[in-house]
Amino acid sequence: MDIPWGTIGALSTAALSTVGAFGAWRAAHRSATTADTVARIEQDRWHADLLPQFDLSLEDREGDRATLRVRLAGPLPLCHLDEIRIEIVQSDDMSRTVTLPGGPTQEEVDAQVWGPMRFTHGADGADVSGKTVAPFSLEVGTGRPFSVERTRPPHWQEGNDRADRWREQWLNTPMRVVLTCKREGFKSWVVPRDIEVPESARVRWAG
Repeated sequence: MDIPWGTIGALSTAALSTVGAFGAWRAAHRSATTADTVARIEQDRWHADLLPQFDLSLEDREGDRATLRVRLAGPLPLCHLDEIRIEIVQSDDMSRTVTLPGGPTQEEVDAQVWGPMRFTHGADGADVSGKTVAPFSLEVGTGRPFSVERTRPPHWQEGNDRADRWREQWLNTPMRVVLTCKREGFKSWVVPRDIEVPESARVRWAG
């Protein structure tokens, strides 16, 4: 019986070629995966390096009104932000989930600003609750003012002294905000900040 060495050799060559091609594909796939991983790590590092830096101050004005000044301080390579959304969040860490019937609804509780200050309704595109203002953009090194006012107790609180009790509750408590920042080509940044309420304002409003 003659052994078809030529056919066997051809098949062996083809098999080796297939193995070689698979090996080359696998190496290329690993190389591409490694490159993607390195690129993602570098992008995340660059994103972290460009974390927006804000100078926030609450300046006393008159009565129960004040001015919140928001300035984009850096970093310089960031250059600008296309959109900034600022929201006032509760100044304490209490859970306010409605569990009992007959009281305020969860929507009413969520709409209340639980803290010393809120945005002034009708100014800067502020919503009815005073939690947010219209989105805005800033260049690094620039800023803008926002009108804020002392919060009021929720309508379901009772008692003739409810306004005094409400002021006392938030005395010496910072105003808490969260800034959500966007720039084309990057993931969003979320920056939480506490803003001290000036002592002069606290003294006046406590009276």
